[in-house]
Amino acid sequence: MATSRGFCFGVEDAIEIAEAAVAAHGAGKVVALGPVIHNKQVVSKLEQAGLNQSGDIETIDPAHAVLIRSHGASPETMQRAKDRGLQVVDATCVLVKRAQNVVRQLHEEGYHVVMIGDPEHPEVQGVIGYAPDVTVVDTGSDLEAALPYKERLGVVAQTTHSPEHVAGMIAEILKRPYREVKIVNTLCLEVTRRQEAAIALCSEVDVMFVLGGLHSANTKEMARLCRDAGTDTYHIETWEQFEPRMAAGKKVAGVTAGASTPEWVIREFVEKLEEM
Repeated sequence: MATSRGFCFGVEDAIEIAEAAVAAHGAGKVVALGPVIHNKQVVSKLEQAGLNQSGDIETIDPAHAVLIRSHGASPETMQRAKDRGLQVVDATCVLVKRAQNVVRQLHEEGYHVVMIGDPEHPEVQGVIGYAPDVTVVDTGSDLEAALPYKERLGVVAQTTHSPEHVAGMIAEILKRPYREVKIVNTLCLEVTRRQEAAIALCSEVDVMFVLGGLHSANTKEMARLCRDAGTDTYHIETWEQFEPRMAAGKKVAGVTAGASTPEWVIREFVEKLEEM
């Protein structure tokens, strides 16, 4: 098992805040604006405890409280919630909140902000709302197609990206004739530690199992890094998705998990695997 795996402090905080909000307001009286974290098993448990979910702030009853998930939200979304008279419970990860503040500050200092990240990811969509004009890039082709020429660039990254990917993108940016490039490290150290532990484990095992939500960015990235390390790797959510062929002919299995994966999911998987 990887030495660093599973829940990060941001996820733990978000779950505790969600549970406390339901306890304070009552079951059915708190509505999360999207999944609190990218893990279906945890989200299901919170829903069973009385947390509702909506993808549209306009459909939430003003008598209810709205929970901002760990990925954060744009200032526009926060304002819309207040305009509708909703009580806002903010479960934004502190590192995502820092990235939001950095983007705002870079813009105020006169930099054109560039964010290295997945434009479809909710964290990125929320963070770029903190400046009026942010360019999002995630591949070399994005740089060719989308990166404008501005004399001063301020660069940040999606918190769950790998340092290697971000460093590669920054290297490509620095090859261009910008007068000034200011880079602020917004990567999550907790995610980086999990990535490093997973890569280290790859050299000791015949097959890797990366447990976590199929839509979880940090879990998908960890699975990609394990595959890049040359180890047969399977990204699955729970034991139910395991197939015997995955372990056929293997002697040593490595197990790790994304930052949104609860310990009970990891424990169940390991126990079932050991029974084989």
